[in-house]
Amino acid sequence: MPRRYTRYMKWNPFVNAVAAAIYIGLVALFMRFIESLRHDTPDTLLDGMGFMSLLVFSAAVMAFLFFYQPVLRLIENKKAEAVSYFLKTLGIFGAITIGVLTLASLQ
Repeated sequence: MPRRYTRYMKWNPFVNAVAAAIYIGLVALFMRFIESLRHDTPDTLLDGMGFMSLLVFSAAVMAFLFFYQPVLRLIENKKAEAVSYFLKTLGIFGAITIGVLTLASLQ
């Protein structure tokens, strides 16, 4: 394996957690934009379908970001590395979440 690839892999929990936070931010911006366009219109069946589709898509994206690499390591019988990877990703994401909530509470 090239040395550069190995060095990058050490940062993947951080990259995955940041990607999850960015995705959530983009979804929030999208929902705010849609709300500003349709604030005076009643909800329709398509609104519910769109919301459920976004929910399922978001669950799939988060599952990929949080579980894909740990599952690969479990398949390779690297249980300790898989658990460590998952907990690092979760911990970094938790820290980002606490930071965002702190900033939100200051407004």
